[in-house]
Amino acid sequence: MELDAFGWAMAIAAAISVGIAKGGLPMASSLSVPLLAGVMNPVAAAGLLLPVYIISDVFGLIAYRREFDARVLKIMVPATAIGVGVGWATASVVPEVAVTALVGVIGVVFALNALIRPHLGMSQRARVAPGIFWGTLTGFTSFVSHSGGPPYQAYTIPLGMPRTVFAGTSTILFAWVNAIKLVPYAALGQLNFSSIGLALKLAPFAALAVWGGVKLVRIIPHDTFYKIVTWALLLISLKLLWDVFL
Repeated sequence: MELDAFGWAMAIAAAISVGIAKGGLPMASSLSVPLLAGVMNPVAAAGLLLPVYIISDVFGLIAYRREFDARVLKIMVPATAIGVGVGWATASVVPEVAVTALVGVIGVVFALNALIRPHLGMSQRARVAPGIFWGTLTGFTSFVSHSGGPPYQAYTIPLGMPRTVFAGTSTILFAWVNAIKLVPYAALGQLNFSSIGLALKLAPFAALAVWGGVKLVRIIPHDTFYKIVTWALLLISLKLLWDVFL
C-alpha cells in the first residue's frame, strides 16, 4: 500500500491516537479510523490498524502491569468474552448501524447523567450483575462496531477508581478483547494483513505514544481526569449518533 505525504501524516496521527489510548486515555482511539478514512477505505483502515492495536496493547500491558482493579477484571473479562461470542454468532443478522445507534444512546444518556449528578465518579464497589451486563455489551459492541468504550465507561466511571487504576483496567480489558476477537474475525474473513508492512512501520509511533499517554494520566488531577473522560464519552457518542441519523 502506497501513501503520499499527507497519507503518511494521517497514518502516523492515527497510530499515535491508538498509542495514547493504550496509554490510558481510551477516548483517543476513536480518532484512529476516521483519520485514516480520509486517505483509504474505512474497512481497509480498520484492518491496517489491527496489528498496531495489538502491538500497542503489549506496551500498555507493560506500563500498567501493577495498576488495575482485579475485581472489575474478574467480572468483566468473562462477560466481554460472552459478548464477543454473541457478536460472532449474530454477525450475519445484526446490522452494524443498529449497534452504533445503541452505543451512541447509551453514551449520551450516561455522560449527561454523570455531568448532572456529582456523586458519579465517587468510589463505589463494583457489583457483579451490572458488571456482567455492561461487560457483555462491551464485548458485543466492540466486536460488531469497534465501539466498546461507552458501555465500558458506563460501568466503570461510577466506581471512582484512581485515574491510573482506571487507565490500567481499561488497557488490560481491551487488550483481552482485541486478542479474543482475532479468531472470529479471521473466521469471518474480516482481517486484512495485506498491508502488514505499513502497520509495522506505524507501530513505533504508537509504542512511543503509549508512554506519552501514561505520562498524561499520571499528571492529570483525579477530578479533571474524570471530567475529560465523561466529556469525551459525550462527544464521541454524539458523533456516533450523527453518523447514524444524519
